[in-house]
Amino acid sequence: MEYTSIEICAGAGGQALGLEMAGFDHLALVEYEKDYCDCLKKNRPQWNVKCMDVRNFDGRPYRNSIDLLAGGVPCPPFSIAGKQLGADDERDLFPQMLRLVEEIDPKVVMIENVRGFLGKQFDNYRNSIITRLNHLGYNVHLRLLNASDYGVPQLRPRAIIIGVRTDIYDMFTFPQPKPRLTKDVGHALYDLMAANGWQGAEQWRGKANKIAPTLVGGSKKHGGPDLGPTRAREAWAEMGVDGRGVGNEAPPADFEGMPRLTPRMMARLQGFPDDWQFSSKKTIACRMIGNAFPPPVAKEVGLRIKQVLDYASIDSRSETQVPCRAVS
Repeated sequence: MEYTSIEICAGAGGQALGLEMAGFDHLALVEYEKDYCDCLKKNRPQWNVKCMDVRNFDGRPYRNSIDLLAGGVPCPPFSIAGKQLGADDERDLFPQMLRLVEEIDPKVVMIENVRGFLGKQFDNYRNSIITRLNHLGYNVHLRLLNASDYGVPQLRPRAIIIGVRTDIYDMFTFPQPKPRLTKDVGHALYDLMAANGWQGAEQWRGKANKIAPTLVGGSKKHGGPDLGPTRAREAWAEMGVDGRGVGNEAPPADFEGMPRLTPRMMARLQGFPDDWQFSSKKTIACRMIGNAFPPPVAKEVGLRIKQVLDYASIDSRSETQVPCRAVS
């Protein structure tokens, strides 16, 4: 059974793709940047992409017709790589998400952000968001999930907030970790590294026998395509990868030294399918990929949300629905 959804801050489609795989039909995807909008339309022409500032998106026409409202609101206000201004950062879009929750009244809410959002310095702000969701009529679940626990060969910890409307029986639980299903970087990327006949690919695979550090996308204002700050580059070097930049193609047959990842390799480390297309400009493509939410993680969370909606659908037909206040 498919359920309806709206997603804000859709980016390059990582969360939307994962939720689609879990069985959600997106009635609207709101994204501000044109490059990202073009990416979404290119990969899913049938999606209703609203290329606009979410501040101007009116949720009232969708009231009582949406099962899931989702969004990965911008992370710079809470990222350790930034100034961590939180609510004082002009990029903080939590207020817009809460406005849309009130306007749309979806059955379930899903919000994703960086691990820094769980920092002690944001305790008051985080609690105010949870309190606001409670006042709007939602039970709230909050947990830090690591992408590497769900088949993604990358650490990438993310804070996930789930709100379940209180007139629905709240049986939501976060997906159980499955780290044994996750490949290391060498096995995940071997075929791409060997695509041009690189003779050192086999040896490289044996060295790259770890999970990748978190990929970064950077911002529009700062930096070009690379694999992150000094500590991250050192971790990549231990796996035989030059993290100072991003390559255009796989190493040639006679290549010597440490290869660079290509955007396609980075996308696979994020859990995107190989046919997902990004910008033809490398810097923009790497920003799209590095800022994305891994589709496999979104799918796993989406399947758990779908269980709640399935049960609510059956329960409403049997007229035995019982509101429940769940643990936060």
